Amino acid sequence: MFSWPIRVYYEDTDLSGVVYHAGYLRYLERARTEWLRALGFSQERLKTELGVAFTVVSMEIDFRRPARLDDCLEATVEVEVRKRASLGFVQTVRYAGDDRTELVRVRARVACVDLAGFKPCALPEAIYSVVEVRVPEEHK
Repeated sequence: MFSWPIRVYYEDTDLSGVVYHAGYLRYLERARTEWLRALGFSQERLKTELGVAFTVVSMEIDFRRPARLDDCLEATVEVEVRKRASLGFVQTVRYAGDDRTELVRVRARVACVDLAGFKPCALPEAIYSVVEVRVPEEHK
């Protein structure tokens, strides 16, 4: 599982002092971007060398607990499904160092698109071959 550290800033919070719901989408996007970078694929490389990008096509979000100003969090990334033209992720946002308390749990599906026509295309082999799929607990 890949994780990316996050600190909650004032700009992330709403009037009640908790992270505004849309803020979690930024955290999750950053984690997926850094996960790709850890695999050797920056957004710039995807664009210039491979001519592709990833676009979110669906997302299911469960908000479980609030995060507040100055909280230290981590956003996680696990690939649940790998298809030729899309990836399915399970992502969480939780307190840093706390593997048990999920603040947000997300299932997201992203499609690979060709930047020339913004149409779905197969994941480049260089990416497809290095993406590891998480085996669900019930199948271990």
